[in-house]
Formats: sequence, structure tokens, C-alpha cells
Amino acid sequence: MSMLRKSIYKTPAQLRLMVAPGLATAASLDAARAMIRAGVTTLEVDAAAEAAIIARGGASNFKLEPGYRHTVCASVNDDVVHGIPNSRVLEPGDLVSIDSGAIIDGWNGDAAFSMVVPDTDPARAAIVAQRQKLSDVTEQSLWVGIARLARARHLNEVGEAIEDYVESQGDYGILTDYVGHGIGRSMHEDPPVFNYRVRPKGPDVKPGLVVAIEPMVVAGSIDTFTRDDDWTVATVDGAPAAHWEHSIAVHKDGIWVLTAVDGGAAALAPLGVTPVPIP
Repeated sequence: MSMLRKSIYKTPAQLRLMVAPGLATAASLDAARAMIRAGVTTLEVDAAAEAAIIARGGASNFKLEPGYRHTVCASVNDDVVHGIPNSRVLEPGDLVSIDSGAIIDGWNGDAAFSMVVPDTDPARAAIVAQRQKLSDVTEQSLWVGIARLARARHLNEVGEAIEDYVESQGDYGILTDYVGHGIGRSMHEDPPVFNYRVRPKGPDVKPGLVVAIEPMVVAGSIDTFTRDDDWTVATVDGAPAAHWEHSIAVHKDGIWVLTAVDGGAAALAPLGVTPVPIP
């Protein structure tokens, strides 16, 4: 019996097949972002995201996860990840993280963003600013990690870059119990993608590698627990959390952010990286 391990690297043709689900995932997050405001429920955000995926000829890959029946995960304030959309009404100043994914022709996309629900009350200005900075730091740490991927020899250099950036921005914590992953025929594949330093170097960064990088950063302790719904991961100390994610392909000419319409060009330009479309 052959014991050969399945390769984590995709062929050029397979990389091209990952473009469509990446764009459908991006569309779902754009639709979700447009829906988020005070008075809207996370179920309504979920419906908008699903409609966007269907409009691009895709389906939700989150619904393929055993026991999960929604298109997105919607995590609010001290919920970090895996929050289930429900009838909860969003309030001004809430920090909302939306994670979504699409599958088209058997190939997957996965991405996430965080945003603060607009709030004009001066009494909450300081809290809103703190939550916005947390989201901004998490987002930029993602792009710093993607920029390192473009130059890296080994995958775990990404985690070093993310940790260095987050630590430089203040007293934040990076979740260690949840990490990024490879993506392709399955939404979650090898290899793991750490958001912090680890001793092993990790696999070679070379053409065919496709990974979802997803830092989860908290304003307090990194200790978490799972709520009674058996899905939602929340901070033990009640501190807010942010989550940003993109799926990125490495190919012979460079990298391309599959879940960004521009391939990541705008966000990577200040970091000295120019993404190249998959040939």
C-alpha cells in the first residue's frame, strides 16, 4: 500500500480554478459589509452574503460543515470566531467579524473582515476608537503576513511577521488555539498557517501553495471558551476581538490574493509587493 503523502501544492490549472470561488467569497463579504449598520440582525447579513454567492454561481461552503446551517459566521464584540447568525440586532459601536466562504466546481474560497458599526454618540467615542484600532491592527497584520509570504522561503515566516507587527502596535493578544490553513478542494487543508512564531520552518513557499491567512487578535487575554451553542468562541475576560482573513495563491510569477478583487494590489503596494494575476 502506498504511504505517499498527498501534495499540498496545486497545479497551474488548479490555481486557475480557485479564482472564481475566491471572487464569490469576496462578493459575499462586500454584500455583508454593505448590510452592517445599527438595527440590522446578523441573520440579515447572512442572507445578503448568501445571495451574493448564489449570484456568482456558487454555494456556501460553510453549510458543508457538519451541523452548520449558515453562510457566514458572525462574531460580535467578545465573540472571536464561529459566531452563529441570529436575531440579535446590531447596535452602534459593536465590533462585528464576518467570515464567509464559497465553493464553485469543487474549489473553495475563505475570507473574513471586521468592522465597527457606525456610532456618533460622543459618550462612546473612546470605546469605538479602541475597537476600530483593534480591527485596523488585525487587518494590517494580515497584509504584513501576506507581504512576507511573497518573499518567504518557508511558510512559518508569515507568523513571525504577524507577531512582530501586532506586538509593535500595543498590548494585544494573538489567539494561539486557532490558526490559518491550506485551502483547495477542501476549505480546511494542510498546512497549518500560524499567526505567531513557531520553531519549525514549515513547508517551502513555492508555486502551487494556497493558504488562508487569518490572524485573530484580542484586546485582552487570549484565553477563550466555547459558548453553549457549541460553535461560538468568545474571550474569557470579555475583551473585544477582531478577525481578518484572505486566501492567497503562490504561483510561478508571484502571489495573488484570491479573495480580493484587485488581488491585494492596493493594500500590498505600501508594503512593496505587487501581486500578479494567476496566468
